[in-house]
Amino acid sequence: MGRTNKITAELAQYIADVGVREHPVLARCRHETHEVQGDLARMQISPEQGAFLGILARLLGARRTLEVGVFTGYSSLSVALALADGGSVTACEMSEEYAGIAEDYWVEAGVRDRIDLRMGPARRTLDRLIADGESGHYDLAFIDADKTRYDDYYERCLELVRTGGVVAVDNTLWDGAVIDDEDQSADTVAIRSLNVKIHADDRVETVLTTIGDGLTICLKRG
Repeated sequence: MGRTNKITAELAQYIADVGVREHPVLARCRHETHEVQGDLARMQISPEQGAFLGILARLLGARRTLEVGVFTGYSSLSVALALADGGSVTACEMSEEYAGIAEDYWVEAGVRDRIDLRMGPARRTLDRLIADGESGHYDLAFIDADKTRYDDYYERCLELVRTGGVVAVDNTLWDGAVIDDEDQSADTVAIRSLNVKIHADDRVETVLTTIGDGLTICLKRG
C-alpha cells in the first residue's frame, strides 16, 4: 500500500503557510473562530479543505451549490469566492448565532449576494428544494453537519446535484475513530456506515481523501 503522511501540527501549519492562498477574510474567520469558539473550532474545515472546495467549484464550472452546515462561514465563503457572478450557495443552518457570525464575513468579503441562507432543519430545506423541482439542478453539495443524519443529507444532496456534479462529505475519517471497533458512539457509527455505503454505491464514482479530517468526494454518474 502506498504511503500517506501523518499530518502533525507542524506539517499542518506548513500546509497552511505555503499550500493555500487564503483570502484575508477567510484567514480572519479561521483565527477568530479558534479564539472565540475554543474547542468548538474543530467544527471548522481546514484551510486546505476550503481551497480544495473552491478549486472544485471552479473545475465544475459551478453556478449553483449547496451547503449543509454553515458554522462560522468558512466553507460557504470558500465556495462563494470561487463562483462567477450570478453563482449562488444555498446554505442550510440551524443556529441563528452561527449564521450571524458567518454573515458578517460574507458581507466583508463582498459575497453576501451569492449566499441564500436557509434557516431551520436541513432535511426540511432539502426536501422543499426537491418538492420545488430542483432535483438535478445543483453542481456541488458540501455536507458538514450533524453526523447521525449524514445518510439523510447524502441521499437528498445526491438527488439535487446534476449528473457529473459532486457531493462532498466532511469528517469521514472522524479523527481515526472509524477504524476503532470499540467506538460505537452514534456519530462514529453513522459516519462508518455512510463510508461503507458510499464505497458500494454504484450511483457515484468516489474517493475518500485524507484532506482535513477526511473529505469524501462523490461524482454523480449518469
